[in-house]
Amino acid sequence: MVARPNPIDVHVGSRVRLRRTLLGMSQEKLGEALGLTFQQVQKYERGANRIGSGRLYHLSKVLDVPVSFFFDDLPESQGGSTVPSNLSGMSETPVETFEAEAMSRRETLELVRAYYRITDQAVRKRMFELVKAIAGPSPERRKRGRPPGSGRKEVDTVEG
Repeated sequence: MVARPNPIDVHVGSRVRLRRTLLGMSQEKLGEALGLTFQQVQKYERGANRIGSGRLYHLSKVLDVPVSFFFDDLPESQGGSTVPSNLSGMSETPVETFEAEAMSRRETLELVRAYYRITDQAVRKRMFELVKAIAGPSPERRKRGRPPGSGRKEVDTVEG
C-alpha cells in the first residue's frame, strides 16, 4: 500500500510553491539558498516530504514571509483555525483575505511580475489605482455598505 501525503504537508508545500512562484524564483534557486537539490524542493512542494521546523524557519527567511504564511488558509478539517484570518495575531490592521486559488494562477503571477517591472514608481502607482477603479469596491467595502468611490477623490474623464 502506498502512503498518501499528509494533507497539512501538501498545504504547506503548496504555500511554498505559491510564494516561490510569486517571487519568480526557480526550484533550483530555492534549493541553492537552502542547501538542497531542486528535487528535494519538488518533494516539499508536493507534500511528499515533510518540512521540519528548522527548515520551515529557513524557508520563511529565504522567501521573506512569516512562518505562519505557510499555514494561512488551512481548512478547519485539516487543523486550520476557526478564528478568521483577519483577527489572528496581534495585528493592528486587519489582514485582507484572498482567494488562494486565484493567487496560484499563471495569469495572476504574470500580472504581478509585469507590475513590478514598471520602474517608474509614479506610473506604477497610477496603474495600481486604475486597476482598483476598474475592479470596483472590494467585498469588504461592499459588506460595510460603503458606496463605490466613497472617501476617494473622483477622477474627471476627458471626452475626446
